[in-house]
Amino acid sequence: MMAAHDCCATEKKEGDQDARFDFVIVGGGSAAFAAAIKAHEMGARTAMINEGLPIGGTCVNVGCIPSKTLIRAAEAQYRASHHHFQGIESKSRVTDFKAIIAQKQQLVDRLRQGKYLDVVSDFDNFKIIDGRAQFIDANTIKVKGQTIKAKHILIATGASPLIPSIPGLSESGYLTNESAFALTEQPESLIVLGGRYIALECAQMFARLGTKVTILQRSSRILPSETQDLTDELTQYLKQEGLEIVTGVTIKEVRRDGNKVSVKTTVGGEERNFQASHILAATGREPNTKNFGLEKIGVVLDTAGHLQVGDTLRTNIKHIYGAGDVIGGHMFVYTAAYEGALAAENAIKGSSIRRDYPALPWVIFTDPQVAGVGLDEQGAADQGIDAETAKLSLSHIPRSLAARDTRGFIKLIRDKKTDKLIGARILAPEGSELLMEVSLAIKYGITVKEIVSAFHPYLTLSEGIKLAAITFGKDVSKLSCCAS
Repeated sequence: MMAAHDCCATEKKEGDQDARFDFVIVGGGSAAFAAAIKAHEMGARTAMINEGLPIGGTCVNVGCIPSKTLIRAAEAQYRASHHHFQGIESKSRVTDFKAIIAQKQQLVDRLRQGKYLDVVSDFDNFKIIDGRAQFIDANTIKVKGQTIKAKHILIATGASPLIPSIPGLSESGYLTNESAFALTEQPESLIVLGGRYIALECAQMFARLGTKVTILQRSSRILPSETQDLTDELTQYLKQEGLEIVTGVTIKEVRRDGNKVSVKTTVGGEERNFQASHILAATGREPNTKNFGLEKIGVVLDTAGHLQVGDTLRTNIKHIYGAGDVIGGHMFVYTAAYEGALAAENAIKGSSIRRDYPALPWVIFTDPQVAGVGLDEQGAADQGIDAETAKLSLSHIPRSLAARDTRGFIKLIRDKKTDKLIGARILAPEGSELLMEVSLAIKYGITVKEIVSAFHPYLTLSEGIKLAAITFGKDVSKLSCCAS
C-alpha cells in the first residue's frame, strides 16, 4: 500500500475508537474508483474498503484486460497461419505459453498501478483500507478491528464466477476465468461449460493457441438471448476453426481420472461422455453480497442475491447505494464506472439523478466479434414498434473484400414511422469498431436518410453502416462503388 493512501485527515488517531467519513465505498473495482474520483471532486472525506481481488477488481485483474490481451495473442498465432492471400506462406506455433501469460501479467500490473493506484495517490481526505467490511449497523462498518463511521455508503463489491451445482465438479477441480488466465502451462484439451460471452471468448482463445476445445451448452444454441441468424453463423465459424460445440446438454456428473476429467451428459436423450485435461466453468456470475452483514442491516436483495436499487442507485436504506456488477443488469466495466460516479453524486450532493441507458453498446470479443446496441427485432415487436430490418452481408463491403475476410453481416433496425434507428446487431471482424456510429445515431435521433447522406470514407469498414442503411431502400449489389 502506498504511503499516500494511508495519510489523510480522517485517519483514526491513537485512542480514537472510530474513523469518520462522509462517504465509504465497499469494493475496489471500476465502480468503486469512479465513485472515489467523483467524491474527491466534491470534497468528500472518503474511504475505500477492499478485500478479495486486488485493487482494480475484475476488469483489470481477471476480466477485460487479461482476456483481451490473450485473445489478441491467440489471434496473432492463428492469423499467421490462416490467411487468404495467395503467394504468401507463413506458419506460427506457440513456443512458450508461460511467456504469453507473463506478458499478460505485466500489462495487468502496469494498468492496475497506472489507472487505479496512481490516480488516487495524491487525493486528500482519502484512504484505502485493506480488509473485509462487516456491517455493525447501517452507518457503522468494522474492518480488522477498526470501526468506520459513514454518512453515506456505496456497495460496489462486484461479482464472481457462478459455479453450477454438478455432482463431482468441485472434487474434480475446475478453472474459472480467474484461474484460466493465470495458467502457466497450456491445457492439452479443455471442456468449456457454458455458451455465452465468457465461455466463447475463452474457448476460441485457447483453441487458437492449440488447445483442443469442446463447448457444452445447456441451451439449444450458443448466445441464446441473441437472434438465431447471428448465433447460427457464429457457430459455423467457430466450428470451422475446430471447436466442438454441443448444445442441448444436460450434465449428469463430472469425474477426475488421473490427469483427465470426464463429463457424463445426456444430449438429445442419449448418453454422451466427454473427456479433457481441464474443465472451465463459464456458466455465469453471481453478486458478491454474502458474509459482510447486509442481512443484519436489512438491505434488500433480489432472488439471485443482487442488491436491489432504484434508478438513482439507492437501496431501500436511504443513505446506502449500489453500483456495478453487484446490482446485476448491465455487467460491463463502463456501466459500472458510470453507476459508481452517479451513485457518489446522488449520495454526497443529495441529488436524484436517474441512470439512463438509451443506447448502450456491448461487444463479445470472439472473432468475428458480436456487437449490439438498442433493440433487436423481437425487442421492437415486444414494444409495439412497427420496425423494419436491413441486413447486409460483409461480402458487399469493399473493405472486407479487399481484406479477403467477409465473415458476418451488419443488421440495422429502424422505426418505419420515424426512420430513426432503434437498434443494430453486427457480426464482423472488428465489428465493435462500427458500433459507436449507430449508438450515437440512436441517442440523438439521427435518421437512416441522414446516415445515407453522410460521407463515409471508401474502403473503410465503417462504410458498411452506410451500405446497410442504403439497403432499407435499395439493392446495394446493383450500385457501383461509392454510389448511394
